[in-house]
Amino acid sequence: MLAIRLLFCIGALALNLACLATDLTLTSPDGNIRVVFRPTDSFPCYSVWYKGVPVVDSSPLDLIFKEPGNTPPASFFGRGLLIHPVYREGADSYTLPVGRNSTVSDRYTEYSISITEPRNRHRRLILVIRAYNDGVAFRWVFPKQPNWNSYQLLAENSGFRLTGDPLLQASFLPGYTTSHEGRYTRLPLSKVKGDTLMDMPVFLELPGHSELPGRGEPTTGSNQQAAAIYMAITEANLTDYAGMYLIKHNGILKSDLSPLPDGDGIRVKAILPHRTPWRVLFVGSRPGAFLESNLLTDLNDPCAIKDLSWLKPGKTDFHWWNGDIVPDTTFSPGINFETNQYYIDFCARNGIAYHTVIGYGGIAWYTNDGVSYSPGPHSDVTRPIPGLDMKKLCDYAASKGVGIRVWVHWQVLYRHLDKAFDQFEKWGLKGMMVDFMDRDDQQMVNIQTEILRKAAAHHLHIQFHGAYKPTGLIRTWPNELTREGTLNYENDKWDNPITPDDDLNVVFTRLLAGATDYHLGGFRAVPPSEYKAQYTRPLVLGTRCHMLAMYVVLESYLPMVCDYPAAYEGQDGFDFIKAVPSTWDETRVPAAIPGNWVAIARRKGDDWYVGTINGPTTSTVSIPLRFLQPGRYEATLYSDAPDAATQPNHLIRSTRIVQSTDTLQAGLAAGGGQAIKLRRLDNAQAASAVRP
Repeated sequence: MLAIRLLFCIGALALNLACLATDLTLTSPDGNIRVVFRPTDSFPCYSVWYKGVPVVDSSPLDLIFKEPGNTPPASFFGRGLLIHPVYREGADSYTLPVGRNSTVSDRYTEYSISITEPRNRHRRLILVIRAYNDGVAFRWVFPKQPNWNSYQLLAENSGFRLTGDPLLQASFLPGYTTSHEGRYTRLPLSKVKGDTLMDMPVFLELPGHSELPGRGEPTTGSNQQAAAIYMAITEANLTDYAGMYLIKHNGILKSDLSPLPDGDGIRVKAILPHRTPWRVLFVGSRPGAFLESNLLTDLNDPCAIKDLSWLKPGKTDFHWWNGDIVPDTTFSPGINFETNQYYIDFCARNGIAYHTVIGYGGIAWYTNDGVSYSPGPHSDVTRPIPGLDMKKLCDYAASKGVGIRVWVHWQVLYRHLDKAFDQFEKWGLKGMMVDFMDRDDQQMVNIQTEILRKAAAHHLHIQFHGAYKPTGLIRTWPNELTREGTLNYENDKWDNPITPDDDLNVVFTRLLAGATDYHLGGFRAVPPSEYKAQYTRPLVLGTRCHMLAMYVVLESYLPMVCDYPAAYEGQDGFDFIKAVPSTWDETRVPAAIPGNWVAIARRKGDDWYVGTINGPTTSTVSIPLRFLQPGRYEATLYSDAPDAATQPNHLIRSTRIVQSTDTLQAGLAAGGGQAIKLRRLDNAQAASAVRP
């Protein structure tokens, strides 16, 4: 992948003063966002405005370091700092082999503000602030310098003093050691309990402002409403640093970093030069724009993999979810060639790119002396259990046009990482799910980066499970095809089913950060009154069309097809799953009201796919097709049937010819959805398509 960075320096403000005589103001390229930096006698502060409306009031930026010896912990900042700001404008243009838009070109403005101690050690750091048309980002940079070669960080204390009392949506967590699989809560900021960890992204809705234009996304009511301002807070380019959470402390949101596991309270240990991740604030009056945005990948480094010809995103089966179902056969089901062959043949018949070797009946496919899938002291991913010939399995799958990938517990993998990847490549594996990571301290962050780097060298893709949210790193390491970090349909196996409301909540929280791994494809939908926990052949809530739409709504480059073959073949809607792509060239959000419904449109080549999902109330959603290029398209619609309330697997498949000036009406059942394929026609095809 060729990454081209075009940076234009149009001016510099060279100030070497004890303090700035005036504030520093940074304005986004389109003029809608304004950021103000202000040094004080205690620590720097910043503020953010959107279209003249204040959204972040004066908020602190602070760093607390562990000092040598018995010196008490101290802030870097104080009186008399020497400040030297440099302004520039830039544009970043690049391509993404996996991403919501394959081609990106975004402009920004930037201040790099050098801050130096006037006495003692004369330590220096740099605050970099950027303004894009869809948000603001800032980070600290620690340049190499003679009087400071390392640091130990106790707290970062980035503040977010939001104006008014915005409606907040977040996942509240009990601690730092977590799979990041929590439900989301919506409540006013004033009602948030103090010092409780909030996972990121956090989504915020500020009250309506009559001076702003409407949401720009059609609804069933008026298209022009008193526009709210929407925000989301997350981080980008999380490398060699601790993961960030938010807490409400003394009335404002502030950062809280995951501590290193040794228990001494240190969050980050670093050798200079070093840099923090970007702290990111999406800002706008159209919430769907956050899902179209490339802001997080913009803030990451260019691709580190020189040859990407081997990287093949695609759908995968995952038989653990369905309970390892096989038909009545002449072979004994288990961790053997025949059981895996059954699923490989299913993938080959239906164009599913990958079969995942997991194990069977709670036993891993590799030698493991732990309990069930948990690792033991002698577990070894390079040694399949007796009776499983991994090379034979990979060769057979390759003869059918299917790739083999495996599930592994991260501790077993990391114990012999280089040896494992050497062996995986010799067998012919294409990738793996790395599971049960459950941490985001600096040590775990570095482990994940190392896994990605070494996997790329062996032409292996990675799916992180039980892991923290993405931070745009797919630009640098596109072999990370997806990651979890959210509650999903695996919970339908237990008495904790995912509801359509849960799916909607994920869209404007976790999905904002990027690829989101779900156990998709459950084809046994039931009304809520009929749900019961089934570890084998799980039931799902929401309609069949809701499930189909989730393949478009979610961003994932390794979407799962989790049910067993007989659950799919011959069933309504399976043709859509077979057809839907795994990578995209463009993403648009033609209709969205957070908490109510969302329609997401994604383009692959000339064709578009649209997924619409609904909450617990029947709705009719208008979907304008303005995102289409001029011309005619054959629209194949998969819509909830009239009896979907009691028979949620029923759907209606219809076809029509549409163009960019049309608006489709999606009639959605409670917990319903609609999936659409829009195939572009040339003139001859268009004429043929409308003949009786």
